[in-house]
Amino acid sequence: MSIRRQSIISSILVYIGFAVGLLNTYLYARGFAEAEYGLVQGAFVAFANLMFSVSNVGLTFYIYKFYPYYNDNLPPKKNDMITLALVVSICMFAFVMIIGFVFKDFVIRKYSANSPELIYYYYWLFPFGFGLSIYSILEAFAWQLRKSVLTNFLKEILFRLLATILIVLFFLKVIKDFNLFIKLYAFTYIAIALALLIYLMATRQLHITFSISRVTKKFFKKIASVALFIWGGSLVFNLAQVFDTLVIGAVVASGMANVGLYTLAQNMSSLVNAPQRAIVSTTIPPLSQAWKDKDYDKINRIYQRSSINQLLFALAMFALILLNFTDGVLTFHLKPGYLDARIIFLYIGITKIVDMGTGVNSQIIGTSIYWKVDFVSGIILLALTLPLNYFLTVYLGVIGPAIANLFAIIVYNGIRYFFLLRKFKMQPFTVKSVYALLLAIVCFGICYFAFNSFLGFGWIVLRSTAFIALFAAGVLFLKISPDVLPVLESVRKRLRPA
Repeated sequence: MSIRRQSIISSILVYIGFAVGLLNTYLYARGFAEAEYGLVQGAFVAFANLMFSVSNVGLTFYIYKFYPYYNDNLPPKKNDMITLALVVSICMFAFVMIIGFVFKDFVIRKYSANSPELIYYYYWLFPFGFGLSIYSILEAFAWQLRKSVLTNFLKEILFRLLATILIVLFFLKVIKDFNLFIKLYAFTYIAIALALLIYLMATRQLHITFSISRVTKKFFKKIASVALFIWGGSLVFNLAQVFDTLVIGAVVASGMANVGLYTLAQNMSSLVNAPQRAIVSTTIPPLSQAWKDKDYDKINRIYQRSSINQLLFALAMFALILLNFTDGVLTFHLKPGYLDARIIFLYIGITKIVDMGTGVNSQIIGTSIYWKVDFVSGIILLALTLPLNYFLTVYLGVIGPAIANLFAIIVYNGIRYFFLLRKFKMQPFTVKSVYALLLAIVCFGICYFAFNSFLGFGWIVLRSTAFIALFAAGVLFLKISPDVLPVLESVRKRLRPA
């Protein structure tokens, strides 16, 4: 499938997944205490990502970067790439568990006062983190096989459906208490990792071999040096990404309850960058090949199209959520405290727009020979994020990390933007980027002043429909994205009677 088609299908799957995620968020907010919601959706996810960052040791990048060399020089049954990646990842996760046991007392000191729930379920963090680590390796390999649609279905839909099933069983008292719920939830990532592994092996696209191939022998030193260097960069980047949740749980009173508030804003803002994952998963293989073939025009084309398409999605979703946030909390009878998440969403949402609007700069740099920029920019991001998050959280409370992350992401993406501009004369923005921003502001303003004083489900629908109609009409009239009209024409042809 083409990049465009895979991106569209994957984006649809991602949004279906987010619809399920929104249902889960609603059920959590109605049936679970704020601290329980913060534990499940905040702390578990943050610690799992931290564990994955340590155990990965650059293995996903190793697959992205070197798969074309293995694929071009080895038959599938002698390709030892996935075996090597899985074995190393499992060994490294064993090391993560040892670290977790050794430093448990340190975690207790930091979290026992404000987040005792985290300490009680501490050991159940590890199966959740292990599942994420293994799934991420298999996912990276599946992307190279052009199976991004499948991986997005598993992670964006099936993973959330498993959580939905557990929530429903909890409400029906089949799962009798939260204690059993959280223990079952800890194995959801392992379940989708097994599903992907079984599929790849059943379709003979994944072969386990313990014979070291000539490609591994030839490139071993380069693989090791590159992977470890990238690992350092990704480790600091991922730590920066989850540090906000970790620091809220540690220093803010009623830590897990405030993590729940912050997580609600994060989950809503995740709709803003929902297409990013789909676009990244479909662009990495062609970017790797384009660098290998020195096809710079193709790289720049992917860069610009990813930017404008992601920017349009991000602006539209940000405006829709901000327009309906207060009405949504009141209409669906969520706890009144969740109204405070609106201002947090404002800052996190703008952060997502900045990250989306700058396109796939990380993937372009990461698949090039200048991957060291990943490490340098990651160090700068960490150097900004950690102290800013801590001090702003101490002084501003739960909104502090959102402000800190916005500033850090602007600097982080700015470094990548200017690197690609100066080194390759590539940059993602055109005059259409300005049109997109102005169009979103105008459409938001019209809908805000026309419908802001009305509350209720009907008004949510009307307000959203009006914005979508105005924004979509503007995108088509101004021809902002080169991919919109071809997609509409393709749909029209399919719907046309034979």
